[in-house]
Amino acid sequence: MNRLLDGKNVIAFVCFIAVWVSFGPAYAASVGQEVANVQIRDANDKPATIPDFGTHVLALTYSNTSASDLGDPMNDALKARNYNRDLYRGMGVANLKDSAVPNFIIRKAIKSKIEKYKSTILTDVDLSLAKAWDLGNCKDKAVFMVIGADKKIKYIRYTDKENLWNKAEIDNVLKLMDELLAKK
Repeated sequence: MNRLLDGKNVIAFVCFIAVWVSFGPAYAASVGQEVANVQIRDANDKPATIPDFGTHVLALTYSNTSASDLGDPMNDALKARNYNRDLYRGMGVANLKDSAVPNFIIRKAIKSKIEKYKSTILTDVDLSLAKAWDLGNCKDKAVFMVIGADKKIKYIRYTDKENLWNKAEIDNVLKLMDELLAKK
C-alpha cells in the first residue's frame, strides 16, 4: 500500500490527471465522422429532427445566444449562392442549454432569423445534438458543419469572438460546397 502512495506514483497520477483535464474537454467531432439524426425541438418547442438528413448536403450552425451572430458571415455567403434546395439545406440549431436568455425570448428571436434566412432553425434544450455528435463544449461558440448526404462531417469549424470567419475560410467552404453539390 505504501508503494502506491510514494512520491513517484503521486507525481505520475497528478500528471495523468492534468493531461486528461487538458485534453478531456477537447472537441472530438472531426471530418469523416458519421453522425446520426437526433431528435431535438423546433422553434415552437415541438419534437423535430433535422430535415433532409442523409439525402441533402447540409450546412448547419449550432450556437447559443452569445454566439448566435458569429455564424452570420458564413450563412450570408451560403444564402447568396442560392444553392438548389433539392440538393442542399442550410439550417441552424440553437443551443438553449448554454444560453443565459430565457427560452421563450430565444424562440422569438429564432422566428426572426427563420424569416431572414428562409431556413429551418431548430432548438436543443439539453445538448442532445452536442452530445450525440461529440461536439464538446459549445458554450459561447458557433459550430459550423457541412454534413454530406452520406451523413459524414465534411467540414467543421468552431467560431468564437477570438476566432471570427475571414474571407479565405468562407471561400474554402463555398468551394467545398460547390464540389459536394456537383457530385449529387
